[in-house]
Amino acid sequence: MASSSSSIDEEGIEKQEPTPLEKHVMFFDINKDGVIYPWETYKGFRKIGSGVLLSTVASIFINIGLSGKTRPGKWPSPLFPIEVKNIKFAKHGSDSAIYDTEGRFVPEKFEELFKKHARTNGNALTAGELDELLKANKQPKDFAGHIAAKSEWKVLYLLCKDEHGLLPKDTVRSVYDGSLFELMAKAKQSKKHGDKSSP
Repeated sequence: MASSSSSIDEEGIEKQEPTPLEKHVMFFDINKDGVIYPWETYKGFRKIGSGVLLSTVASIFINIGLSGKTRPGKWPSPLFPIEVKNIKFAKHGSDSAIYDTEGRFVPEKFEELFKKHARTNGNALTAGELDELLKANKQPKDFAGHIAAKSEWKVLYLLCKDEHGLLPKDTVRSVYDGSLFELMAKAKQSKKHGDKSSP
């Protein structure tokens, strides 16, 4: 069941916790001002180990695609900013519905995805199973939504598959709870320091 949480600050004002979908994108808000610009998206992708080309293409594609949706009622900006607090408006069709309309995580949908598609290994997805998942979620005439979903899953697979070509369930889960990118950045940083210290 989807849930959200809130807390009370020092002034006694209720402060809403970020939704899992907001946490998912907050990693790319490098200066933590609630707005993500293309150069921040680029830096975020580089931090998790993406090459220059993928990081460049992703930053352009993501910011152009999401900026207008997260800035309802505002004039288009040539800088293509994404407003984190409105990321729920950027949800696209042909997705897995693991985030609800408010950007909250729906555990039942997550488990359903693996029960339905992870047949080779119940705790991971193969490349073929990922293609089947995308095909199953594709909605009629939803070209843009399907392309967005395909891009997200393919980049995730490319960056996070294991040595056997499997995308682990725990990794996918960490995408949805917003922790994956921080973990990837730390792993890259550790590897970098390890390489420097080796003879």
